[in-house]
Amino acid sequence: MRKKILTDGILLIVVAVMLLASCDSLEMPDRPDGSAADTDTDTDTDTDTDTDTDTDTDTDTDTDTDTDTDTDTDTDTDTDTDTDTDTDTDTDTDTGLIVCNLGTYTGNFEITTQSDVATLAGYTSISGYLSIDCPLCTDLSELFCLTSVGTYLYIDNNDALTSVDGLNGIISVGTHLRIRYNDALPNLDGLSSITSVIGDLEIADNVALPDCEMCDLLDQLTSVPGYTDIHDNLSDSCTPVPAFCP
Repeated sequence: MRKKILTDGILLIVVAVMLLASCDSLEMPDRPDGSAADTDTDTDTDTDTDTDTDTDTDTDTDTDTDTDTDTDTDTDTDTDTDTDTDTDTDTDTDTGLIVCNLGTYTGNFEITTQSDVATLAGYTSISGYLSIDCPLCTDLSELFCLTSVGTYLYIDNNDALTSVDGLNGIISVGTHLRIRYNDALPNLDGLSSITSVIGDLEIADNVALPDCEMCDLLDQLTSVPGYTDIHDNLSDSCTPVPAFCP
């Protein structure tokens, strides 16, 4: 049985070889136009399998948690207890730009207007008399440089004058001192420096001037005037009574 199978196999191989040989001897017939037949068997199988799988997964997770807590607690307690007690008892005379450097005014001088006061400012003395007879004058402060009057000092008919401040520097009056008809004058504080009246003293008809003011003036004099006439001023009671008060 095995022998038969082997024989049949060899036979099949021989037949196959013969068939292959016969195929190679076959030629394609020429074309009618005499050209050789073109046998071109071109089997071109181009299989281009391009699988481009581009998977771009961009996962960008940006979590910005900004918790800014700014707590500014400013507790400023300022307790300032400032107790400033300033007691100024100075008596100031506003002299402005007046300088007491003009020396002695030669002759007599009469003040009848407020501007006349400024004319005499800066003089320290008068060789003659000084008459202040000015119904509208209210301020004599520019006369503060005066320290002496050569003959008499008259202060009369000054209806608006409420103070004789400015005459504080006068120490001496050469002859007479007269103060009359000054309806608004309440005191003689501006004559507080006078210590010498060589001649007579007359203080009369000053309806707002208390008698005690004249008594105080008499009390400050170092010498008794030649003649003293005090009347028709504002009556009051001086306590204590000055030594030279009538």
